[in-house]
Amino acid sequence: MAAADSSPSIVEYFGGEDGYRCGYCKSDTGNLSHGMWAHSMTVQDYQDLIDRGWRRCGKYVYKPIMNQTCCPQYTIRCQALHFQASKSHKKVLKKMLKFISKGDVSKAASEEEPMDSHVEDAVACDFPYKAESHVSQSELTPLSVDHTERVENEDEDTGETKEEVNEQKVESGSRQICADKDTPLTGGPAHLAKIGHAPPKPGKGADLSKPPCRKAKDIRKERKLQKLLRNQPCMIEGSQFQAGDPGSVLQNSKSKPNQPKTIEDFVFVSLPDDAPHKLEVRLVPVSFEDPQFKSSFSQSASLFAKYQMAIHKDTPADCGEHEAEDGPNGPECGYGSFHQQYWLDGKIIAVGVIDILPYCVSSVYLYYDPDYSFLSLGVYSALREIAFTRQLHEKAPDLCFYYMGFYIHSCPKMRYKGQYRPSDLLCPETYIWTPIEQCLPLLEQSKYCRFNQDATAVDEGRIKELGRVRVLHKRIVMPYSVYKKRRKGPSDEASVQQYASLVGQTCSERMLLFRS
Repeated sequence: MAAADSSPSIVEYFGGEDGYRCGYCKSDTGNLSHGMWAHSMTVQDYQDLIDRGWRRCGKYVYKPIMNQTCCPQYTIRCQALHFQASKSHKKVLKKMLKFISKGDVSKAASEEEPMDSHVEDAVACDFPYKAESHVSQSELTPLSVDHTERVENEDEDTGETKEEVNEQKVESGSRQICADKDTPLTGGPAHLAKIGHAPPKPGKGADLSKPPCRKAKDIRKERKLQKLLRNQPCMIEGSQFQAGDPGSVLQNSKSKPNQPKTIEDFVFVSLPDDAPHKLEVRLVPVSFEDPQFKSSFSQSASLFAKYQMAIHKDTPADCGEHEAEDGPNGPECGYGSFHQQYWLDGKIIAVGVIDILPYCVSSVYLYYDPDYSFLSLGVYSALREIAFTRQLHEKAPDLCFYYMGFYIHSCPKMRYKGQYRPSDLLCPETYIWTPIEQCLPLLEQSKYCRFNQDATAVDEGRIKELGRVRVLHKRIVMPYSVYKKRRKGPSDEASVQQYASLVGQTCSERMLLFRS
């Protein structure tokens, strides 16, 4: 069915040899990263990219140059299904519970972990290519199927004289993390199926005109998750749990005798009818087609500005610039991106931006009302997102990790992420996950480390055939081997080679690299 097809990701690669200001050590030019602008991005592509060390800030997707940047940033994920709250985590949960049920306001000093918790990655998102790409929407739209062309292949070494190149029609209903502002969006859950490849034509290689194949099992998984998200308008403190199957969640949240309490034991509890406060957590798709998102946008935007000015000392103009990324006149996030709005007594006090991906919930950003800093909302929201990941896992078994962005050992205030255990760090050379306990001794010796101790191990997803990289040129989708013959002017092979080596063979054959 058309609704099941996924339009391709379209990216514009920028490179990134020039240094810029670091938000962690404050070096003016020490922060080095590669970057690309995601005109559109499917959730499967973004999942594969973050598993190769990439991360997004709005529509800008970046990958630190790990062996050169001043503060190496290692992708960190928490094994949500096995997470055990620490003593300090439980203090935060108890503090919230006491505030909701009794109105108690803690006068204790801040917790060991910073109040901002998992938001610092976006604070350091100060890139030279932050402005929106100037490529027009018409240039990014591949021609429809009836405009199929035959492209001459001039590679004499292959013995072939022609290669048929077909364009993919971009469906407006594609499920994406990032979509252009002119693309109509509809509220809905993320596209969670793993994308396959259409069978090749005899002697022709992959047929680029066909949408990727999908297994019936993957479609069934996606439908289960869609149903879960539809049935979860909110998660409520102090009243009956209303998301998914309340029986199973509440049953699972009950600790066995002599077992430590879980997050769910603190979160999904019955409170007295006369509780002085009510906290409600609403899951809202990031789309102006969604009535909840649209109706709460003004309040959410005001909260964002208040947070940025109080916590990060931004000016009102700076706040407007950031918020425009989600505004009606700016680029919108599409499927896969959600807001978890924390409503206290009918007022939004915090908003957690998350991406729901095939194998994880990825935390993007959090902003909150500074008047409620005493509730340690950064830590609290991270724990709620871990609980939410476990809840989604019940309907989507492959979804079992909670990604917290980057772990930065060289920046002491960013080490708190290592306390959400068990967790793993991504090896920057082989892209293999390694338990953080094995990584910490290495990081004490050097801020840049290869975690995989097998000297023979290599990046299994590395680029092997540059000619198979998919390119969008003059609205025509073609492999790089064909584009290379048609290109006029200086060769761009070095740039394409760098791009392909960073995104890997799989993404390079699935995403479309825009070439003017």
